[in-house]
This record gives sequence, C-alpha cells and structure tokens, in this order.
Amino acid sequence: MHQTRVFRLLLPALLGALPVGAWADGGPALALANTLSGADTAWLMVSTALVLLMTLPGIALFYGGMVRQINVINTMASVVGVAAVVSVLWFAVAYSLAFTPGSADLGAFIGGLQRMGFSGLEYLGSAGQVAVSHVAPHVPESVFAMFQLTFAIITCALVVGALVERMHFGALLGFASLWLLLVYAPIAHWVWEPSGWLAKLGALDFAGGAVVHINAGAAALVVAYALGPRTGYGREPFIPFNLGLTMAGTGLLWVGWFGFNAGSALAADGRAGLAMAVTHLAAAAGAMAWMAAEWLARRRASLLGLCSGVVAGLVAITPAAGFVTLRGALVIGLVAGVACYWGATALKRWLRADDSLDVFGVHGVGGLVGALLTGVLADPAISGVQASVAAQLVACVAVLGYSVVMTTVVLWITSRFVSLRVSEEQERTGLDLALHNEQLGH
Repeated sequence: MHQTRVFRLLLPALLGALPVGAWADGGPALALANTLSGADTAWLMVSTALVLLMTLPGIALFYGGMVRQINVINTMASVVGVAAVVSVLWFAVAYSLAFTPGSADLGAFIGGLQRMGFSGLEYLGSAGQVAVSHVAPHVPESVFAMFQLTFAIITCALVVGALVERMHFGALLGFASLWLLLVYAPIAHWVWEPSGWLAKLGALDFAGGAVVHINAGAAALVVAYALGPRTGYGREPFIPFNLGLTMAGTGLLWVGWFGFNAGSALAADGRAGLAMAVTHLAAAAGAMAWMAAEWLARRRASLLGLCSGVVAGLVAITPAAGFVTLRGALVIGLVAGVACYWGATALKRWLRADDSLDVFGVHGVGGLVGALLTGVLADPAISGVQASVAAQLVACVAVLGYSVVMTTVVLWITSRFVSLRVSEEQERTGLDLALHNEQLGH
C-alpha cells in the first residue's frame, strides 16, 4: 500500500516540521496544522468513505445476492456485525499494533501500544499542532487511522464469504475479533509499517494484495475446511437469491476500489491518478478474461462470471497499482481473470472445500497473481523503487503460511467458548429465521 521504501527515503524531508524526538517516548508526533496538505487530507477522507462503501453496502450486497433466500439477512448482518466489531477493536488496540514501530526486539513483527484508544490522535496543541503518523506525516493521523480502519473492515468481511449459511453469528463475531488482533494487525505491520520485516525486505504491496487478499483468502480456506460443507452441498441446487444485488455490489466495489488503490498513494498526486487508471483497466480486463474462459469452457457468459472477473482484476491490480504502467495493468487483469476462473472451478474441486462464495479462488488466487506479477512488471520509473520477485515470493509464502496457521489457532480458541456451526435443523430452516428471527418478504 504505502510504498514504505519510498517513504523511508523521503521521511527526513517530510518530517522537517516535526519536533525532534516527537514520538521517542511514545507520545504523539505533532506537526503545525498549516504545514499539512489540505488536498492530500481531503483526498484521503474521500478515499476512506469510498473504501467503507466497498463493505457497507458493497460486500453485503455482493455476498447477499449469491446466497439462498433463507440466508440473505444473516449474510448481510454478518458483514455489518464484523464492521462494527472491527471498528471498536481498531480504536482500542489494533491500529496501534499495526502502525506503531514497536519495541527494539519485536518491532519487526508487531507494533506497540502507544496508540491504544487512538491516544493522542485527537490532540490539538496550543500552537495549532496536529497529531500525525510517521507513515503519512502530511495528513492528520486521525484521517490516516480511519483510512486504515476501512482496510481492516473489508479484509475481515471478505472472510464471511467462505462461511455463509452455516456459522453461528456469535462465533463469527468472536472469530473476527481475534483474527483482527492476531492475524490482520501483525501482517499489516510486517508489510506497511516501515519497521516491519517484509517492508525492510523490499516486498511491495501498494494497497493490500498480501495484507488484504492473500490473507483473507487463506483464512477463508481454513474456515471452509473447519466448518465442513453445507448440508446438501454438491447434491442440491443452491440457487442465488438475486444476482441483481450481486451486480449492484460489484458496481460499488468497482467505484470504491478507486479509493482503495488511488487513496493508497496517500496524496492527491500523479501516482494517485495513475493508480486510478490502472485499477479501472485491470477490472475491465479481468471481466473480459473471465468471460472468455467461461465461454470456452461452458459456451456461455454469465452475469455472475462478469462480476467475478471484475473483482478478480481489481484484486490482482491492488498490490501493483502504484508501480506498474497501463500496459502492465492490462496484463495483470487478463492473467487474473483466467487464473481466478480456474481458482473458482478446477482448483476448488481439487481442494474439496466448500468455500461458499469463492473467497480463496478469487481473492487468494488473485492476490497471489497480483503480488508475483508486481515483482515482474513494476516499473522503477513510476515509483523509483526496484521490485524483487524473490521478495514478493517470500511475502506471499509468509502471509499465506501465517494466515493459515493462525486462523486455525483462532478457530480453535473460538470453538472453546462457542459452537462454530449451527445445527442441521437450523441450517435447513435458514439462518435468517433460526438466528435472527427475521425473513425477507415474499
């Protein structure tokens, strides 16, 4: 997301307005309000709203349209519930764990507790000073922290797609809480905090190919295996409730992704403009490639396939958005469309996991494709950063492995306190009635 190597080079100049040793004791780093960039702050605030729109209502509509009618309300409630829980925990401690340097011994792996409860973020000194983050010292830290919150929300919400129609609502909220703290926050620190070990290694992840998509995809696969297949999976037709809702959700994701990727430039500048352009082109290319693959395999092009192809292209361009040319984006989108179609069909059958809405097939596979192609196609003329395929591979393996292992641990801990899966009777009744005593009108 935040080109950490670039920021390390620019940091001394950017921090010229800050008092020496401003955060040496863990206190807030302060900058004079008139030294901050109004344009960058405004763009980041708009981007924050756009990324939140991707989850609420984007993911809720996208997922809600694909499940059966008896589970639409539960699916949407799951997305809203996760967003609420993640927001409170981000405020309480997760932001601090992800985006503060941490101790000398553990700082490469996890941040410190200096920003618990957003401590210092609301501070306005008597001299007109504003708290800023060392990662983005040209905007208020409150804005940066909120922008990062929207990424944490959507990452946790993506995992919902693998467990719909069979997981207890309370178990999901408990799982999401622990997963945010034990999986998402450490990985975000590794990649996006300049002191993180993958950032120091030179791994490039402009807006979340590894942190968001590989991470969520790996977790989704683990959850799907742990819960087991839905009752009747493979034997009964699971008819989507309303693909019109899924299309509406896709549109919100596509538009919101401009904030996701272009906002990750952390500035209203040329890189943000390029990130927006490559994002749109990759999405279109992903849709075309998925459509072509589906036509060759099944002699038809479906709306669901087009929507899935759009998301595949968006996922894959995410780590590369600030590093590649438009031609590179076209290649990434085309490759992702085909690869994710394979991930949601042949690979899914081979893995034998009921990943209900193909989170791993689209987000996991798309994230891997995008992260690796970033190492191949990144242009130093755009960012001044030299990419390394080896560093990208290490990041992919590390994030995938850590997410698999720790998601397993989080599920085990959650299962000690509450049953993960609903009963067969509740599943047959539908989770809308069984868990929420609500149902859609006929």
